[in-house]
Amino acid sequence: MLEAEGLAAFRAERLVFRDIGFAVPSGGALILRGPNGSGKSTLLRLLAGLLRPAAGRLTWRGMDALADTLAQARRVAYVGHQDAVKPGLTAAENLRFAAAAARVSVRDALAAFDLAPLAGLPVRLLSAGQRRRLALARLALSSGPIWLLDEPTLGLDDASIGLLGALLASHRAADGVVIAATHLPLPLPEAAELRLAGA
Repeated sequence: MLEAEGLAAFRAERLVFRDIGFAVPSGGALILRGPNGSGKSTLLRLLAGLLRPAAGRLTWRGMDALADTLAQARRVAYVGHQDAVKPGLTAAENLRFAAAAARVSVRDALAAFDLAPLAGLPVRLLSAGQRRRLALARLALSSGPIWLLDEPTLGLDDASIGLLGALLASHRAADGVVIAATHLPLPLPEAAELRLAGA
């Protein structure tokens, strides 16, 4: 279980949020909602161990999740606003690094988002939606139990959202946790919701 108590964060010198608390059980999902600037992305970065909280505590299975940031990095798969793909590499080459310790092959990860026909194309030739699908395909390669997603459906068509939903359902069925920030509906049935209003 991932649990937060009294989390607070600053961006520059501005308090973004405070007193954030939630608990997500194994197989659970949490959707972060709120207006732009309310701290959804900041909270995801904090959960990933990329930022330190100004106050509060984050635990994973009862242990301090941020005491060892390398251990937290191994537990987390994070897909942010930016797709973080290299345009000069092919779609398959972009996934090979993530595949080093993966449970599935690059071919399977590409297939999960209907990208197999594009495997040999340089990413610079892919559309924005195809790049987003490639970024999300890294999730299929992750062995981390905590998936953190920032606006994951940005640029996706209905068919691609369906593929994402299938991958998220499979992860949750294996006791994985999903936390996603979004303004749009997500294929996360029975997800809890946390609304951030900002500080």
